[in-house]
Amino acid sequence: MSVSTILVVEDNPNQRRILSVFLKGEGYGVEDAESADEALKVLERKKIDMAICDVMLPGMDGFRLTEELRSFDPDLPILITTAKGEMEDKEKGFLAGTDDYMVKPIDLNELLLRMRALFRRAKIQTEKSVEIAGAVIDSRDASVKYCGNAIFLKRREFQLLFMLASNSGIILTRRQLMDGVWGVDCETDERTVDVHVKRVREKLKNVDAFSIETVRGLGYRLEVSHAQP
Repeated sequence: MSVSTILVVEDNPNQRRILSVFLKGEGYGVEDAESADEALKVLERKKIDMAICDVMLPGMDGFRLTEELRSFDPDLPILITTAKGEMEDKEKGFLAGTDDYMVKPIDLNELLLRMRALFRRAKIQTEKSVEIAGAVIDSRDASVKYCGNAIFLKRREFQLLFMLASNSGIILTRRQLMDGVWGVDCETDERTVDVHVKRVREKLKNVDAFSIETVRGLGYRLEVSHAQP
């Protein structure tokens, strides 16, 4: 199994070291840079799976760097960190193309949760389809194709199904599904997941290639059926 590489762009050497040591301890590969120019040089020689960028950098700031990273790789998950918490900065970050935003001091456990959620969302966006027992779950048109028919789902419904299908046989908690589909900051009640699962089940009631099973007290799991078309 390949190790995901995180690019840490932080001009404060102590904070850069703390982030690097923590991420390595969690099993990630780490490339660090103290400036935007240095970060762009890293991208020229190394495949990066996620970038964590500080806003206040010497020379090119984190907003401009985010734009450069996004033009370099449209699907790269990017998380911005900043000492400022004003809404104006958040808006500027998201307009530049960041996927998430954290205000310093960074809670490392929260950072890890946000990173995992970003990786799950990136997987949904970059993978084109998942095939399960003859059923094709296709992200290109948010459909499930089975026995010559195509069933189209709404965006959240499809993302939820795709996340379960990409982790077939694995229990995903409601919180994991919320983070991966709606985002870590979403304040929607976790019961929203139950509502969407119910809708997906209703739309796919004639698809017997798989089923979404409820795991009481935990969440949901997609199970492959032995039935064949």
